[in-house]
This record gives sequence, C-alpha cells and structure tokens, in this order.
Amino acid sequence: MNLIRINKKEYTVDIDNETPLLWFLRDHIGLTGTKYGCGVAQCGACVVHLDGEAVRSCVTKMKRAIGKDVTTIEGLSAHGDHPLQIAWKDVDVPQCGYCHAGQIMSAAVLLRERPDPTDQDIDDAMTGNICRCGTYSRIRKAIHHAAELQKQKG
Repeated sequence: MNLIRINKKEYTVDIDNETPLLWFLRDHIGLTGTKYGCGVAQCGACVVHLDGEAVRSCVTKMKRAIGKDVTTIEGLSAHGDHPLQIAWKDVDVPQCGYCHAGQIMSAAVLLRERPDPTDQDIDDAMTGNICRCGTYSRIRKAIHHAAELQKQKG
C-alpha cells in the first residue's frame, strides 16, 4: 500500500505512479489551491513543498512523492496566518490571484533558507514564478514585509 502525507494527513495512493502530483491533489483529494498553469514546469502556479523542497507538482510524478511529506498552500498555516499570507494581504499583492499560491510557496522556501533576503535573493528565488498581471514589485515588497513579520514573531 502506497502512502503519502499531505498537509500532515496520510492518504492511500491508488493511482498510476506516473500521474502528476498536481492531479492527485486536485482531482483525488480536492485540494484546489494549487493551480494548473502550464503543465510543463515553466510558470510556477503549481508549486508545492515535497519534503521541504519547492517542486512543480504538474511534472512531479506520484512515484517521487510516495512516502514523502507534501505541503500545499492549504497546509502552509492552519489559519492563513503564515507571515507570507499576511504580507500578501497587507501589501495587496494579488490582482487576478491565479499565480499566488505558487508564488507564496516558492517564497516560503526562500524565507526559510534566507530569513533576510536581498532584492537579488528574491529575484533569483522567484524567477521561475510568472505573474501574468505583472505584480512583481508588490511580490518583492510582500516578501520583505513577511521577512520583517517573521523576525517580529521570533
């Protein structure tokens, strides 16, 4: 029996090992916060964490995820109070909002690895996440704001 742990809950996996993780999340367990954007790992809308690493779930096969810990935007915080989620609201980042779950999930790994990122750190970490609406300056501002919120939180 194949098991996967998603947002701290275990699921039995009974689908083809070649199925993209994105479709398991959306179609099999109903977690629709992770978006389908391009299907070829170019836009970043589908970013989730796999054992803490930011991965593109549209191309991550189930065989890679079996037995691992997956965190989606729904599991980033219990009450939508992760510093990035707060900062996204404070800075009013989303325009259409489609890309922002992936943006936040990528930024969460950045802030874990670099709690006080420079503009260049942010640009480098976020370069693979496309925002069709062009809210890049607000995204950068929100990441800096989230870093400050993290410091305050301790």
